[in-house]
Amino acid sequence: MFNYLVKKAKYIEGYKVWLTFADGKSGEIDLSKKLKNRGGVFEPLQDVNYFKNFKIVGSTIAWKNGADLAPESLYELLKQQTKNNK
Repeated sequence: MFNYLVKKAKYIEGYKVWLTFADGKSGEIDLSKKLKNRGGVFEPLQDVNYFKNFKIVGSTIAWKNGADLAPESLYELLKQQTKNNK
C-alpha cells in the first residue's frame, strides 16, 4: 500500500510544514535539519521565502526549480518527530 503518498500540505512557519498522507496520518514536520547545507537543486530552499512556495506534485512536495523530497522520507520523518515529541 502507498501509505506515504502526500495528499495535503500546508506551510506553517520557518521550515515547518503540515502534511497529510494517504493513510490519514498527519502532522507537523520540521525540515530545517534535512535541508541544512544542501547544495544543488536544494540550495534555493535555504531561503525560507522560496521554501514556503511548494506544491504537491505527484505524491510529494516540490518546488518550481524541480527540487522535491521523497514521500517515504517525509513519512518516516513524521514518524520520528512524532515519536521524539512524546
